[in-house]
Amino acid sequence: MRLKRQCLTGSAVAASLLLGACQSQLPASGASGDSAVADVPTARTASISDQDISDAYIYLLGRLLVARQQQLDFRDGMTWNQLVHRKPGEVLWPNPNLDVAYSEAWMAVDETSCSIVTVPAIKGRYYTVHVLNGWGETLANINERTYPDQPAGDFAFCLKGANVSLPANVRRVDLPARYTRILARVELGADWKQAEALQHRVTLRATGTPRLPQLPKTPMFELRQLPGVEAFEAAGEALAEPDLNPGMAPMQAKVRAIADAIRDPAERTRVDGVIRQRAFADFARASRTIGPGTTRNGWTRAAVSGAYGSDYLTRTLFNYGGIWVNTFDEANYYRGAADSTGAMLDSSQTYTVTFPRDRLPAGEARYFWSVLAVDSKTFRVLPNPMNRFILNNQSGLQYGKDGSLTLYFGPQKPAQAPESNWLPTPAGQQYRLMLRFYGPKDQERARNYTPPPILKVS
Repeated sequence: MRLKRQCLTGSAVAASLLLGACQSQLPASGASGDSAVADVPTARTASISDQDISDAYIYLLGRLLVARQQQLDFRDGMTWNQLVHRKPGEVLWPNPNLDVAYSEAWMAVDETSCSIVTVPAIKGRYYTVHVLNGWGETLANINERTYPDQPAGDFAFCLKGANVSLPANVRRVDLPARYTRILARVELGADWKQAEALQHRVTLRATGTPRLPQLPKTPMFELRQLPGVEAFEAAGEALAEPDLNPGMAPMQAKVRAIADAIRDPAERTRVDGVIRQRAFADFARASRTIGPGTTRNGWTRAAVSGAYGSDYLTRTLFNYGGIWVNTFDEANYYRGAADSTGAMLDSSQTYTVTFPRDRLPAGEARYFWSVLAVDSKTFRVLPNPMNRFILNNQSGLQYGKDGSLTLYFGPQKPAQAPESNWLPTPAGQQYRLMLRFYGPKDQERARNYTPPPILKVS
């Protein structure tokens, strides 16, 4: 599949974790933060340990990342309960899927108003209407897998307990949150025009006039320069968004305690230093395996996805590097960071991945699969003269005589490689591969699946 370079290199940000740009380097800290680190007092407040600060910061960061994206969306012109249909490759948040057309909205409901999403009949291609809360947790998916008796038509998203009269043919879906994020995904497939036509038939409308919130006044920051102690200044605003997962009260209490403690200048300086020295390091270390994820053959798979329970660490990692992640019921993700010897992938080298006949990628996905390469520092797809950024089931791949499939990654096409099987990786940077399977055929098989090793051939 080829996409226009201007759509991808400038706006389709492929971020660090899912797309494999999880770095051992720490996020950059500003000059003021550097001096703060140097001046960290040696005294410690007994009730708030360094580990408490690190844990609370990482927990809070998960919410701040979603609030940051919401502010960016509204600056970009989004308004409540208005669906925006994006061109392929033109989404502005981390880790977009280049196989789908996205439509997105921020949705508001209350006790007197629901929001109705109309989903057209879509057959033979993947689609879903994905709803998430302000912490990046999946609340619902609308598709033929979750609603086999009514995969299309009108769906009313309502606040749980809301007393709203709805037409008889509308399917009600109760939500535990007043304000949510919607992502509609429609597989591009072989016919992009048809996919975009279906995308534009997904609509959203409010039944009444819901109360609209003020946008969160939380820190705005670059992903490569995370906030320091100022993150806790926004604790009250951030925690106003309910965390629906059980057992989070103790962590929220730590966040509030630190927010209170930093009123003292000495403690503020200490907390800022601990964030920059300890929390950043803990976060970078956890990113290597996506929290408690597993790594085999150089590929890492997260332990949870889209619905996190008590695993706030993985939630924050995904919000940082792949915001709006769906559940394993919808998709399975594998990040390839190293070759078979354990060396990090180098775009100057050539690598192969060979799927045997009995474990072809098409056999793992009910709908489609894809693999792409992203730079490990800029978090973007690798620009190349061919404007080829992805290999998938639409790439016209050629199979070996034994039925196997070999994919090639390198700066030059190997002589034996079919051009359709080659993804260019311009020399001069480390990168990661991202392998996706949409609509896993068997969840137990998917949990135990490991992609073949990445072999260096030059």
